Amino acid sequence: MYRLTEDIIKVRLRDAGLPVPEGGVARSPEEALSLAQKLGNHVVIKALIPIGRRGKAGAVKLVSTPDEAAQSAREMLGQTINGYVVETVYVEQQISIAKELYLSFSIEQFPPQVLVSSKGGVDIEETFRTNPDAVITVDVDPVAGLSEIEAQKIWQQALPGTDDVFVLAKITSKLFTFYQENDGITLEINPLVIDVQGSLIALDAKLSFDGNALFRQTDLLDLRDEDEEDPGEIRASEYGLSYISLDGDIGCLVNGAGLAMATMDIITLYGGAPANFLDVGGGAATEQVAKAFEIMLENRKLKAILVNIFGGIMRCDVVAQGLLDAARTVELELPVVVRLEGANVEQGRSLLANAGLNILTANSMDDAARKVVHAAGAYRVDSD
Repeated sequence: MYRLTEDIIKVRLRDAGLPVPEGGVARSPEEALSLAQKLGNHVVIKALIPIGRRGKAGAVKLVSTPDEAAQSAREMLGQTINGYVVETVYVEQQISIAKELYLSFSIEQFPPQVLVSSKGGVDIEETFRTNPDAVITVDVDPVAGLSEIEAQKIWQQALPGTDDVFVLAKITSKLFTFYQENDGITLEINPLVIDVQGSLIALDAKLSFDGNALFRQTDLLDLRDEDEEDPGEIRASEYGLSYISLDGDIGCLVNGAGLAMATMDIITLYGGAPANFLDVGGGAATEQVAKAFEIMLENRKLKAILVNIFGGIMRCDVVAQGLLDAARTVELELPVVVRLEGANVEQGRSLLANAGLNILTANSMDDAARKVVHAAGAYRVDSD
């Protein structure tokens, strides 16, 4: 999965005929000042980093003069925000907002889904948690696409009794086409705003796209900015590993995407929070397993690690040796829970048992999940 920065996404949206504010990238306070003068003084300064909730992190500032734009850029550039160094800022026209909405497309499960809400903005996560009825979720036929009539019906549920549904439907249908044409995994417009003149504008946009589609999306790869991506995800891709950073503190090393998803689910079921999705694949060699382990350990939020391997093509002794190789190059203080099943399982367990490391074995996924959640909790207490 690859992500594009907001400035690039908005250029592509504008080229597709979709409404976005005017803006530009600044690498210095002087460039921010010049852009503010060009855009009409009242601008927004945004740190170009690949995270959500930038406003709450202090990475979005509204200013009313070019000098204020330069000062805000000066304060942001070079700062580290949520683990990312701010090397560029996006300077964009301010919009007088009458209404904030939410719109996203996702293919985290099949078929793809469209999500809309009349309550967009910085508190959308709170809306999802406390008022799920305010979010309308509808499956979309990936072959037929999303017609304007279907989009009207969706928005009529979110905004009953308003004429805005007609223009919203048109934009939503076009955005779904844009999403599909770019092999999107997730496209989020938050907020999608109606300004005081009644115009519809995509005020913020996030797009992640499928790395497996690069054979037909080579122009997207050329636009990829690795400085704005998670370093672990970049390193993992170099070794043919599927790795996605998450917000939790329990690392997961699994073979097979389905088993990886099930592992994250069962950790959550027992009260834990996965720190990553990591699929080493069915035929990974010892070096790949060792590199996967090293990449996980670079995450300083980790409190414990769960290794869940079913040895079919991949042998359990190869996995065990990879873990030991990684442990020799990285100081391993975290508790590790390992569940091995399949080919050469006894040899793998024997290697781990004789290693003298802080490794717990588990006989089932339930057992593994309980142990790793308990170990993470105990590690938090000890660390405090």
